[in-house]
Amino acid sequence: MVYGICEECKQENTWNKWCNTCNAKRFQQNFKNWSSGNDDIDKFIQHTQLSANYYRKVLEWIPYDRFYNIEYIAKGGFGKVYRANWIDGFIWDWDNKNKNWGRRYPNRDVALKSLNNSKNVTLEFINEITSHHKINDNVSIIRLYGITQDPDTKNYMMVLNYAENGSLRNYLDDCYNDLSWKEKIENLHDIADGLDQIHANELIHRDLHIGNILHTHEFTFSNVCITDMGLCKPADYIATESTKNSTYGVLPYIAPEILRGQNYTKAADIYSFALKICQGVRPRFDIKVPQLFVHLIKRCLDANQLNRPTASEVLNILKKWWIELRKAEEIEETELLKQIKEADKINNNNIQINIPSTCLSYETHSEAIYTSRLLNFNNLPEPKNSDDYYKQYDNIISTEYSENLQIDISQLKINDDQNDESKSEKSF
Repeated sequence: MVYGICEECKQENTWNKWCNTCNAKRFQQNFKNWSSGNDDIDKFIQHTQLSANYYRKVLEWIPYDRFYNIEYIAKGGFGKVYRANWIDGFIWDWDNKNKNWGRRYPNRDVALKSLNNSKNVTLEFINEITSHHKINDNVSIIRLYGITQDPDTKNYMMVLNYAENGSLRNYLDDCYNDLSWKEKIENLHDIADGLDQIHANELIHRDLHIGNILHTHEFTFSNVCITDMGLCKPADYIATESTKNSTYGVLPYIAPEILRGQNYTKAADIYSFALKICQGVRPRFDIKVPQLFVHLIKRCLDANQLNRPTASEVLNILKKWWIELRKAEEIEETELLKQIKEADKINNNNIQINIPSTCLSYETHSEAIYTSRLLNFNNLPEPKNSDDYYKQYDNIISTEYSENLQIDISQLKINDDQNDESKSEKSF
């Protein structure tokens, strides 16, 4: 009896102050008092409420008039994002005294994500909220609270936790030089934790890039989390011939086998994750990083997807490193601690010998694009690891381009219809 006994039905609670049996009845009694106007959405929300074994698994239909201070943020490849204040806050538990739902964080900031033409509810919209709900109980996935509808456009909108620090790219732009190795590893651990949860639910993200990683706060602690499940698909999804030849994404983050028309696998997500390791620990060529990091990056970027580690393996490696750094003063010096000490010494010497500070800064190029776009391709060569590159730059991995795939960029036909909007840092 970890969570105690329900005061009403005397059965075991499924969470602290949460009884699935009793709460399901309360939700069901309220079904007649709300509707999204769409049967599929209604049924999905009702299902989440009836099956919820604790608060994070509950989705709500939230009337649009429960939001205020609605402000446009950005436009991405599939819709728009707004910031707003939610009057009520999310359901936390049942208040037996007042016979109503107890709620947390009234008037908090939330993000409203509108999908283009979602007034005619598409399978894509249902798939996104379904995929998101499966992993909604992990703090390394941006929290989904429910669904609402814009009364003007009639487009349906996802109501999500608002990331006040923006994307990981924004956060690193502002804070990289102040981050400790422990904080860098902790950020990477959070991403790996979210990705492991996605893969454990037999899903593949398929669009993992730095614009889809957000830095936010959940209750009293901050963390890095994954967002945008718009392209997420089951692990056993087989693309049609037409979709194989049309790939959405941010080019540097797409695994080489995907550009050649192969089906997405979990290993393709691992390839994308490797680029975030690069950007999280070494934003410029001039920065020395521990060889253990370089080894992990090389494994994740391997041209042969079968040689890449799983998300679970990456998570365990990062967890081990984080524990070593957290207990650095209590344990014998490990190989990681030795390599970090060596890297810091070299980097500090570089600063002292007057290497221009811009070499060690973290800045976003004005033309960098971190929003998913349609990429058409044909007749690309088979990917291979560039051994010469690794021999020459044993400690350096490029953040902008992978040496795993030798291709002529002119072979790619990139859909630039949304080129102006796609340079937004607050992509989703």
